[in-house]
Order: sequence, then structure tokens, then C-alpha cells
Amino acid sequence: MNTRYAPLFEGVQLPNGVELKNKFVLAPLTHVSSNDDGTPTDAEIEYMRKRSNGVGLALTAATNVTDLGKAFPGQPSIVRDSDIEEQRKIADAMKANGAKAIMQIHHGGVQALPSQTATGESAGPSAITMQSFGEPEPHDAREITPEEIDETIKAFGEATRRAIEAGFDGVEIHGANHYIIHQFVSPYFNKRTDKWGEDRYLFAMEVVDEVVNTVKEHGNPDFIIGYRFSPEEPQTPGIDMEITETLIGKLVEKPLDYLHVSLFDIHSTTRDGKYVGIERIELLHKWIGGRMPLIGIGSIFTPDQALEAVESGNVDLLGLGRALLLDPDFVNKIEDGKEEEITNVFDPERADKHELTEPLWEQFYKGFYPVPRKDQ
Repeated sequence: MNTRYAPLFEGVQLPNGVELKNKFVLAPLTHVSSNDDGTPTDAEIEYMRKRSNGVGLALTAATNVTDLGKAFPGQPSIVRDSDIEEQRKIADAMKANGAKAIMQIHHGGVQALPSQTATGESAGPSAITMQSFGEPEPHDAREITPEEIDETIKAFGEATRRAIEAGFDGVEIHGANHYIIHQFVSPYFNKRTDKWGEDRYLFAMEVVDEVVNTVKEHGNPDFIIGYRFSPEEPQTPGIDMEITETLIGKLVEKPLDYLHVSLFDIHSTTRDGKYVGIERIELLHKWIGGRMPLIGIGSIFTPDQALEAVESGNVDLLGLGRALLLDPDFVNKIEDGKEEEITNVFDPERADKHELTEPLWEQFYKGFYPVPRKDQ
């Protein structure tokens, strides 16, 4: 290995004492490759095995926790106990080469697809009409009832129990990207007048507490709990960096092992408000104050970009999404001193289709994931 890249391979200790072998994280990209019932396909298992090879921490695709929460075709499921043994195949594949396997637990909220949910509807904090993943037309989502809110919180706990029983090393609570937890925090999506609207952080905190308590009851001290969030949204009024500052202040008081920011560009700057123009990652790292690691992510395609992000001092772990989709050996090639052999451009003519599943290959081919392309 070129010694200049050595900082990328330094171990990272989480607050619960677990040691990660390096700073690389497989990001939880939507692969649309599970069976219709949410069980893994053989191609998905092999895809997760290859993409987890080399990283210290590996995240599954967003895994659905209730029948009302399914947001994608081909989305993994952890809705019921019958999913446990099937998802064990994913956990085993992810752990095969030394990565810690984390299941990302998820509910689509108003972004759930009526075509995919058991009752043909979607629901979230407040009623809204919106267009979601792959939909040709918008759908109407209803307001979720207080009883369903309680059921959803419990579902995140049950999903955690199932992840423990399936052999995962941890769970990541998906509080980002306009899905249900994000929706409750957002003044754009949450217009309720009950306690869930008066305190827009309440739902997120209740989910965290449910997950933490489930781990205490069913897990062990080594079980990892993470939380992913989006720091800003384009809607007005929506989540801004000042709201996120408050959210971070609440999250760092919880017994979490890391926070994971969802960014398209790791160096993106604050859109407006009192922090306008400052890199989001800089603010977040400052607010966390070393109390738990921060995973940064966004448009990292080369070893030098990865090194620069880590040496900036604003990230403790580095998420890789599109880079590992283009080249599953990205990390190993750096470690083996073969960084010049890394594939970081999408080639629609590649015979091996970048070793992607067929549905994910189609997503790339159609430009769903913005990446450098050989045909442009």
C-alpha cells in the first residue's frame, strides 16, 4: 500500500467499544433487487458480499419494517419473524470478509408506494400529494393515526430484535431522505397539531429509545446503533441547519454509536440561514463534538478524494456508495497498492455489468445514479 493512504486504514473505536478495521463504510444504496416479498435473491446476496469486502462497516439497503412502509419495488423486508432466517443470509454475506454488518431499518411514510404496500395506501405525519420512487403519477398519502404511530415505533423495535436474531452486528435508524422519521422532523411534511406536531423531534426520539431498549433486552453491549439524517431539504418551510443543530443536540445525548449524514457532495455548503455558505460537514462535526463518530459521504470516487475528506478532520468514517458500485474492489485495490486499477467511470458496454444485480444495472444504465460515464 502507498503509505500516504495509511490514514484511511486506521481503526476506529465506536462508543460501545467495538473496533472497526478501517474508516471505509459501504453506504446503504437502494438496490431494488429483493424478491417481491422482501426476501433476498441469490444475486442480491452475492452483491452484498462483494460490496462489503474490504470495508470496516457495511450497511444494507433500506429494509422495510411494516407493511405500510414499503417504498421501493425489490425492497428488503424485516417486517415479520419469517424474514429472520432469510436476512441471516445477507448478514453472513456481509460479515464474510470482516466487515461489521448493519441493517438499515426504514419506513417510507408518505413516500411509501401504494402499489407496493399491503393495503394500497401510504401514510405519514400529514396528508400530502406527492410523487415517489419511479411513479409515473403522484399519489395521495393520508395522515397516519396516533395508534399507527405507536405501532410504527414498536415496529422499529421489533425490526431491531429480528436483526439481532438474524446475526447482524447492528442497526442504522433511517432518519433521512424524506422518509417517515425525517418527515416528522420536517415542518414541510409535519403539520400536525397533536403532540407529534407540537414536538417534531418526538417521533425520532421515541424510535431511538425503542431501538435502544430493544438492544438492552435482546442484544449485547457490542451491538451497534447508528442514526442517519439529512441536514437540509429544499422545501420551504423545511429542515434547515438550525433545525438540524437542535436534532444533533438531542441525538448526541442518546447511547448511539455513530451518526451518518446523507449528502450528495461531502463538501456541500449550507443553503441559507445564519450558517449560509459554511460546509455542512464542518458544522455537523463541530456540533457532535467528538461524542460519537460521524460518517460523511458524497461524491467520493478516487482514493485522493477519500484521503482529503478524512484529513479535513470533519469526518471520522467515510461512506462509499457509487464508488463501490462502480468497483467493488475499490478499498482492496488501495490497500494492495493497485489504486491505478480502480474503475471510477460507468461503462454501459462492460460485459460483467460492473458485477451489479440486473435491476441495479438497469438503474445505472438509465442514469438513476449520477456517476461519471464512459458514454458522455
